[in-house]
Amino acid sequence: MKKFIIILSIIVLSAFLSYKSMFLIRNKVSLYTGDGISYMSKVDDKSFYIYKYGKWEKSFVKGVNIGAAKPGSFPGELTITKDDYLRWFKEISDMDADTIRVYTILNPVFYDALYDYNKSALKPIYVFQGVWVNEDDISKFQDAHNPIIKDGFKEDIKTLIDIIHGNANLPEQNGHASGVYTKDVSPYVMGWILGIEWDPDLVENTNKVNSKITSFDGKYLHTENASPFEAFLAECGDYAIDYETAKYKMQRPLSFTNWVTTDPLKHPNEPLANEDKAEVNTEHIKANTSFKPGLFASYHIYPYYPDFMNYQHDYATYKDEDGKINTYKAYLKDLIKEHTVPVLVAEFGIPASRGSAHENIHMGYNQGNVDESSQGKMDAAMLKDIYDEGYAGGLVFTWQDEWFKRTWNTMDLDLPERRAYWSNAQTNEQEFGILAFDPGKEKSICYVDGDISDWKNDKPLIDTSNMKLYTKSDEKYLYIMGDVKGFDFESDKLFIPIDITPNSGNLTYNDYNLTFSRPADMVVVLDKKNGSRIVTDSYYDVFYYMYAKQLKMIDENPSYEKKNSGIFNPIYLCLNRALYLPEDKTTIPLQKYETGKLVQGDGNPDHKDYNSLTDYAVNGDKIEIRIPWQLLDVMDPSTKMVMDDFYNKNQITATKIPGVYIGGIVTKNNVITENTSMELYSWDEWDVPTYHERLKPSYYILKDAFKSIGH
Repeated sequence: MKKFIIILSIIVLSAFLSYKSMFLIRNKVSLYTGDGISYMSKVDDKSFYIYKYGKWEKSFVKGVNIGAAKPGSFPGELTITKDDYLRWFKEISDMDADTIRVYTILNPVFYDALYDYNKSALKPIYVFQGVWVNEDDISKFQDAHNPIIKDGFKEDIKTLIDIIHGNANLPEQNGHASGVYTKDVSPYVMGWILGIEWDPDLVENTNKVNSKITSFDGKYLHTENASPFEAFLAECGDYAIDYETAKYKMQRPLSFTNWVTTDPLKHPNEPLANEDKAEVNTEHIKANTSFKPGLFASYHIYPYYPDFMNYQHDYATYKDEDGKINTYKAYLKDLIKEHTVPVLVAEFGIPASRGSAHENIHMGYNQGNVDESSQGKMDAAMLKDIYDEGYAGGLVFTWQDEWFKRTWNTMDLDLPERRAYWSNAQTNEQEFGILAFDPGKEKSICYVDGDISDWKNDKPLIDTSNMKLYTKSDEKYLYIMGDVKGFDFESDKLFIPIDITPNSGNLTYNDYNLTFSRPADMVVVLDKKNGSRIVTDSYYDVFYYMYAKQLKMIDENPSYEKKNSGIFNPIYLCLNRALYLPEDKTTIPLQKYETGKLVQGDGNPDHKDYNSLTDYAVNGDKIEIRIPWQLLDVMDPSTKMVMDDFYNKNQITATKIPGVYIGGIVTKNNVITENTSMELYSWDEWDVPTYHERLKPSYYILKDAFKSIGH
């Protein structure tokens, strides 16, 4: 027995030492050294290669972008912890992704977590490290060769090279990463992606004011037929290679961020001149033989923007192998023809948000108003297109939802300094993630699924012999549950008037011949025959105010501008202003969609029939509803700020309220059978939001896609 224990102990100890030494051995044999320069990745004209255990292996890059924030903070606050990163790396690896991309300098905890994770992981996580450019300086100078922009960019490049080699100490600076960087993660940094989505005005003006700078000839990079802006990129790229080579005897593949707006293609039917006026062609930047790993191109490519994705004739008629119009694949085919180096799609994705900002009119791959399962299917289909067209890889945008984000068609409807403290389902940019941050510490306070057990401890706000209305709320929704005696959704209608602000509201609803006990700013209409929706007092209709009164893009209707008119309007979001198509010589009128339309479904993510776009559920005479705060003209629920009277203020501004007044009306055969008073619902304000993580259905769909592609 004693001998057995000794032998077993030796086996366990050997396994432990072998496991611990695996990290060191892997690093040793996963760095190729030639001519005194080490590198772990390289490219040829089409693909990436990773040096593993003494040989080069071809690799189709599969991964995700990771942002710098989580709920309750903005990116500059860098609140993501080491434990967060370690947990995420495991989940990312479990979905058969091997690569992440980060955009800028992060706090030491990111690099510490990467080092520690890869120390014990059987499959390491590789990183594409980005280097940001100061956008305030860009707006101020509009010239990439301005010393403040260029020198600042180079300084950040230098800092990041020191950081990945575990050799940096950054002083505290508000809005920036800081701390001591001691972990050498250079064996896991697969490449550099320098820069941002370049503003076409910056590119155009840089070329204009630096017309004599038409070339760059450096130690590692040179240009051929380059523009002044491309010469700027070459100079900064050469600086990066030179610094890392001289100080650390290492190199890695290098690229420059690009996007469709500044691609090298011409799009003759693009309606917005700004989207096709500037070109950044990195084919004009060439590697010298002294740069061993090589250059690659990287693009952010989405299926719904710019507008030529809808209106370019050869794209709009292109059919894929399934016989379906596929404008995304058509563009991919065009773009890759322009390149002699590998092309990485460094961003692609679909937001699983309620609100939408653009549409792909041919494919339905829209910028929002997409459920979480469809998000996964669309992302997986785009990944397959990327692979089939010979690209070097694709990085999904993005790993986690981002509460702090804004988008063009909702950014005037909230308070910028408070965005990070609540979740706005109407802002598509917030919900690109395949990891959701749902309100509630461990679970949400309500799942709209027809099961009213979530409400068992709640007291009714309205309590009559025929109707009980319950209300509660969280960082994302106002929830209402109606228990209506004898309610039959096939024939009956339920109306829920809501008084948001004392400065507006209707006492009547002309279309349904209803009267309210208080002026109602919004009404939830549950009407199976004619469609369920939320409608707004025309005087409190912010879409009409913005696009008719402020921007003059739609016709004015003076009757909408009267208080207590009895008129309720549908709630719209704008998708596009009127567009003139230069090739077709036609104008497409302003595009909008009714975001106030309500979807019946199951909003419980644990259920088989889960639909993340669910607004309400009906189970007999029990009705559950969830309303995104912004649909109620709430600008910040965490401080109870709502839109004030825009006609009186001549702008969209915020005013504070004590809460909202809610009532209920039931009609049977268009006869009112119940009409309650409207009672005040209030809630506690907050500065620290509650949330918990949830992997969306799209995560699991992408997991299958990653496993089936690129092996």
